[in-house]
Amino acid sequence: MIYTVTLNPALDKTATVDGFVVDEVNRIGELREDPGGKGINVTKVIAKLGGTSRAVALLGGSVGGRIERMLAAEGIDVWAFEAHGETRTNLKVVDPRLDTHTDINEPGPVASVAQLDDMRSALVAELSPGDIVVLSGSLPKGAPVATYAAWARACSDAGAKVFLDADGDALVRGLDAHPYLVKPNDAELSRLCGERLGDTADVARRARELVEGGVRRVVVSMGGAGAVVVDGERALLARSPRVPVGSTVGAGDSVVAALAYAEERGMSLEQTMRLAMATGAANVMQSGTQAAERSQVDALVDRVVIEEL
Repeated sequence: MIYTVTLNPALDKTATVDGFVVDEVNRIGELREDPGGKGINVTKVIAKLGGTSRAVALLGGSVGGRIERMLAAEGIDVWAFEAHGETRTNLKVVDPRLDTHTDINEPGPVASVAQLDDMRSALVAELSPGDIVVLSGSLPKGAPVATYAAWARACSDAGAKVFLDADGDALVRGLDAHPYLVKPNDAELSRLCGERLGDTADVARRARELVEGGVRRVVVSMGGAGAVVVDGERALLARSPRVPVGSTVGAGDSVVAALAYAEERGMSLEQTMRLAMATGAANVMQSGTQAAERSQVDALVDRVVIEEL
C-alpha cells in the first residue's frame, strides 16, 4: 500500500487572467478548484496511473470538509485527521499572455506536537513491511522542523519505504533519518548544498553524496530539462519530452507519484524514469492541479530519452 501524507493541505484555486497587471483590477477568465497539497496531489496522480493509495491528511473546517468530499467523489481513500482551524485556500494566477504562473498561498492552521505525534502513531500502526510512505510538502505552523525526520524514522522502523519531498530545514533534518528516496528539484538541491549547481555533472555529483550519506535513491527534477536519478549502482539522466504548458503547479508531485507507483510494481530504473518523466510532462499540460489521464502519460513514454551518466 502507498500512503501519502499531507500535513498542510489546501484548496487550490487556479485563476486564468489574460494580461495580469499588478496594482490594477484584474478579471478572471476561468476559475477551477482542486483539492491540493503535495501529498494529495501525489494521491490524485497515482489514481490516474491506475494505482491505489491512501491520503493521510490534516483537514479542518468547511474547506477541509470540502476537500475530503471532493477526493471521495473521485474514489480516493482519505484518512482525515481533524485540524484545529480552517484548512488554507491557495490562489494560483495563470497568465497565458505573459506565460506566468503566480502562487499566493495562505499559511494554514497551527498544528500541535501532540496532534502530529498521535497522527504519526496511528499511521505507523497500520503499516506493513514493504509499504511506501510519501512525506511531502510544507510543514504546518507549530510543527517542529524535525517532524519529517521523526516520521521517516518511525515509518522505516515499521518496514516501510519512505519517499521524502521537502525543502529547506525540513529536508536537511529529514535526511538524518535516511529515507529510501528523496526528490529535490535542482533549486532545492542547490540550497541544500549551499552552492549554485552549474550542469548535470554537478547535480549528479551532489546526488551521489546524498546516496553515500545513506539515502537509497535520489531523483533531482530539473523542470523541462528532465531529471537525474542516482542510486548505489547507476546514475541516469532522463530527458522530458517537450509539451505545451498548461500549469506547472504540481509537476514535481506527479513525478513523485510515478516513482512510488513504479516502486510498488517493481519496475526497472529505466522504466521508472520513463514513466516519471512522461507523467510529469502530461501533468504540466493540464490546468491547475488536475491529474492527467493514463492515456496521456502512455503517449509520452516513448519520447523520454534516457542517458547513462
